[in-house]
Amino acid sequence: MPHFTRLIFFLFCLMVLVESKEPRRRKRTGQLETPKPSHLYKNLDVTKVGKGKPPPLLRVEDHDFSMRPAFGGPAIPVGMDVQVESLDSISEVDMDFTMTLYLRHYWKDERLAFPSASNKSMTFDGRLVKKIWVPDVFFVHSKRSFTHDTTTDNIMLRVFPDGHVLYSMRITVTAMCNMDFSHFPLDTQTCSLELESYAYTDEDLMLYWKNGDESLKTDEKISLSQFLIQKFHTTSRLAFYSSTGWYNRLYINFTLRRHIFFFLLQTYFPATLMVMLSWVSFWIDRRAVPARVSLGITTVLTTSTIITGVNASMPRVSYVKAVDIYLWVSFVFVFLSVLEYAAVNYLTTVQERKERELREKARRVSFISSSGLFPCMCGMPHSRTMMLDGSCSESEANSLAGYPRSHILTEEERQDKIVAHLVLNSRSSSSGKKGLLKGQMGLRIFQNTHAIDKYSRLIFPASFIFFNLIYWSVFS
Repeated sequence: MPHFTRLIFFLFCLMVLVESKEPRRRKRTGQLETPKPSHLYKNLDVTKVGKGKPPPLLRVEDHDFSMRPAFGGPAIPVGMDVQVESLDSISEVDMDFTMTLYLRHYWKDERLAFPSASNKSMTFDGRLVKKIWVPDVFFVHSKRSFTHDTTTDNIMLRVFPDGHVLYSMRITVTAMCNMDFSHFPLDTQTCSLELESYAYTDEDLMLYWKNGDESLKTDEKISLSQFLIQKFHTTSRLAFYSSTGWYNRLYINFTLRRHIFFFLLQTYFPATLMVMLSWVSFWIDRRAVPARVSLGITTVLTTSTIITGVNASMPRVSYVKAVDIYLWVSFVFVFLSVLEYAAVNYLTTVQERKERELREKARRVSFISSSGLFPCMCGMPHSRTMMLDGSCSESEANSLAGYPRSHILTEEERQDKIVAHLVLNSRSSSSGKKGLLKGQMGLRIFQNTHAIDKYSRLIFPASFIFFNLIYWSVFS
């Protein structure tokens, strides 16, 4: 009997021990069942991963996406379209432009095809782009570019059930633009943004505009402060590299015409006013040396400052620009007005010196006549010329033979040798004076300094107006 009691107690303890270990085993294996309401089984999320999950729709792990679609076959066509969001800036100094755009790629990759009863596409963000094959398009002649990443990477990937893919990204790019400034600021510039595959030649990848010229769309609000956007259009051609071969290249071309009003206010009007201001000196008295000199120097320095300011904001090109022609011609007009006064001042000085010499000669002649040194010549009907040493020629000596010797000076009496050309005519012979004036008509304009200013008042404005007519008819 005691043995039977011990056996029953042992079996009871064994059952208790087994029952206490069973809940712990279930906790470790995750199979502890908890009651759940029946309404939680509705609208199950098929994206949840659990034990016994269905196969994924995109079989990314089953394929090698380092190879292009249809590798070894014909070139894969990749369609492109672009929507220009903004044209941010145009730099003449750096000769480049900055543009923000939406760049979209279209191609077909059967490896991404998936079954769909509703034929709906699936949209992904930039995380899937790193796991599949995408075209390696880059911007030719670009200086800087980046993909926007606020608040997340601005990349969108849309996959259709038949394997068609739409890959879109938002990019800001700064690219080179070869500009011709020969007509600046009356110029029209054409810039291009070029797209090309970096690794795949035309035998592996064929880039094309998806809808021709309709593939390029622009925002109607795009505007620039200095340019008028005239035209956007697309082109395509093949590019050849001697080391790698032929590549498809797409072009986004746009034409810009510069607004002229800003440069009229900042450059052309000030230069024209400086030229007109230099003409004021023609109405100032030629004896007012400080006024005319200071006015000329001021206009010259101001014009040179305008030229320096314009060239500081331009690239250092080796050819002449349209604005250079206008500014330098204006500078020449201003400089010539200064030279005109220099000529007037010099001729005035020469004329005054000659007048002083003539007055001095007249005083000497009147002194000689009043002292009775040459009474023999007072009644001569013709002019007589004395030698430079004060002696008379032989013909004059013969003509003086009838006069008394007392009226002729001896050699010792000529102490002061007079260097003069005496023209003594009778008071009744006015025809000789008229002939002398006719001989000096050719030098009247130079002797009369007032005439130089008078002609300059007409010649300078007429020449500048004629230059403006030619300039604006050629460059506008």
